[in-house]
Amino acid sequence: MSDAARRIEALRREIEGHNHRYHVLDAPTIPDIAYDRLVRELEALEAAHPELQSPDSPTRRVGASPVAEFAEVRHRVPMLSLSNAFADDEVETFVARIAEKVGTAEVDFSVEPKLDGLAISLLYEDGVLVRGATRGDGETGEDVTHSVRTVRSVPLRLRGDDWPRTLEVRGEVYMPRAGFEAMNAQARERGEKVFANPRNAAAGSLRQLDPKIAASRPLAFFAYSVGLVEGGALPDRHTATLAHLRAWGLPVCPEADVAVGAAGCLDYFRRIGARRDTLPYEIDGVVYKVDRYDWQQALGFVSRAPRWAIAHKYPAREEMTVLEAIDVQVGRTGAITPVARLKPVPVAGVVVTNATLHNEDQIRRLDVRVGDTVVVRRAGDVIPEVVGVVAERRPPDATPWTMPTTCPVCGSRLERGKKVARQTKAGIEYEDSAVLTCTGGLFCAAQVRERIIHFASRRAMDIEGLGDRFIEDLVEFGFVETPADLYALTLDDLLAMKRRADERDGTTPETVKKGKVASKWAENLLGAIDASRATTLERVLFALGIRDVGESTAKALARWFGSLEALAAADEAALMAVPDIGPIVAAHVVAFFAEPHNREVVERLRERGVRWPDQAPQRTAEGPLAGQTVVLTGTLSSMGRDDAKERLEALGAKAAGSVSKKTTFVVAGAEAGSKLDKANELGVPVLDEEAFLDLLRRHGAAP
Repeated sequence: MSDAARRIEALRREIEGHNHRYHVLDAPTIPDIAYDRLVRELEALEAAHPELQSPDSPTRRVGASPVAEFAEVRHRVPMLSLSNAFADDEVETFVARIAEKVGTAEVDFSVEPKLDGLAISLLYEDGVLVRGATRGDGETGEDVTHSVRTVRSVPLRLRGDDWPRTLEVRGEVYMPRAGFEAMNAQARERGEKVFANPRNAAAGSLRQLDPKIAASRPLAFFAYSVGLVEGGALPDRHTATLAHLRAWGLPVCPEADVAVGAAGCLDYFRRIGARRDTLPYEIDGVVYKVDRYDWQQALGFVSRAPRWAIAHKYPAREEMTVLEAIDVQVGRTGAITPVARLKPVPVAGVVVTNATLHNEDQIRRLDVRVGDTVVVRRAGDVIPEVVGVVAERRPPDATPWTMPTTCPVCGSRLERGKKVARQTKAGIEYEDSAVLTCTGGLFCAAQVRERIIHFASRRAMDIEGLGDRFIEDLVEFGFVETPADLYALTLDDLLAMKRRADERDGTTPETVKKGKVASKWAENLLGAIDASRATTLERVLFALGIRDVGESTAKALARWFGSLEALAAADEAALMAVPDIGPIVAAHVVAFFAEPHNREVVERLRERGVRWPDQAPQRTAEGPLAGQTVVLTGTLSSMGRDDAKERLEALGAKAAGSVSKKTTFVVAGAEAGSKLDKANELGVPVLDEEAFLDLLRRHGAAP
């Protein structure tokens, strides 16, 4: 056997193994980009050695065979996959080939995001859903009707009466980003296995024998094409067909559009790419399809994909690399987070060297070890995380990692936190959480640094220009030990700090220059510190970094007690009288003010000119929206989320973060996601942006 033949055979075996893990087991061990590289290598070898081509090669088929537990469904119109493009010139070549074939450069393409989910076929007979099936190997799929019927965005009956007698709709079942994150967070809390990505979550949820499992998961559906059509006709363009599907009650991706030529396609690719991180669902590329059906028929197919469509992929959000070490970081509240130190790898356009491992329980669930080849995922601004281990690449000497028992910064003992397990008439029962915490408090330098970073942040004291690096240097060189020390800084202190930092880093000290220019940054910073002295009680409470006291909780405490003295004197029972304050938060507030050092910091803040007005305690909601709970979701064009929240609260409403039966109404802007779905599911009223603005106008609160 030649070298080429051996490599082709090895690639086929490896790809088939990955197909089985991806399509049958829903447990892939490598990211999509690595799989794509294997397929492209095999395609190139088969093209160079046509005598070695085989009809059973994975380049000639799609996916894998269905599992035995599901009934088989034979697709009368095969469900083929798409060829991939990874560079602009590949798209230009694709478009040029089509333009030459159809005889014009003005080719219209139907364009849409490529969702990262599970391809599904929905069969409607006389307007009624009768079958749902996976793509499977393209010819034969799995009958998942029992699960598909639980996806609320899939209509069980089509609207209108002008649909074909038999209509096969094809699309993607996916899991919205917000629902995926919430589901994984709940799984971590329960100590259960988490899904690596939304695609696995959607596939694993739908391909269950028990439909109750799919019904409990936040699944959604977008239609993107049709297959079998009998007893009726469709328009002559794909975009017009999508419009018909919408009219019949089938959800179609709102980002679907029309582009002309290669320039139009690439412009669409960049526009969607710029919004990729804000879309409510995960995508891994965009799809270009020739819009005219007669041109599609003329262009035809290759063995496994249409010649008239292509998927243009974005840089991978998942990659493989080697885990070289595991360190632990200490947060501002002392929480210990294990961090993977990685061999540098580009993920989604950014070189990643560190990734979170969340906590000790997550490391145990993944069984991740130093030396392992791991799968790293990065989405948007989310911190990169290790989501899996490629077990077959594990070194023979790799040993399990254990969490240290003392803080790596100050040497203090680590203790496991508590969380409420259940609350009964007999009292509150607690259980250990997955989070370890350093007991060193402000004795721990890491906590000092992180607390001051939080104190100076925009939503806290908002000290403009005081970035993380300045704070790290101020703490390292002993100029600042508590937040109150910021208000005792002088120009000489800041210039001395800068000189010492320059000497440490081996750079030319900027502060030795003569004139005011060299010290202008320091003067500006002192001005920003001085401006932050005038603030509000709710900002101070949030800035102090009391454990589990976020912005909303700080605002509720400030309104209820009116002054810091009243809050500091409150016991747990008094605190739990505040709406939405539970026993854990109440205990943290009491513990904070019971610590003499914390009271001393507050007193020093006052001595150094930080001031906030007291107010009359407000223990009943006031305003025209008093007693109402409102949830904001999506993007508003007329104002930011914080501005909208403030306007609602000024009218007496409570702005909540999640939808429940107690929600009065939901304000849904553009790209609203799972919260809108939840509102529709529960029958909660929904206001679009114009209706919301009208509400604000009626009460004199419009922007």
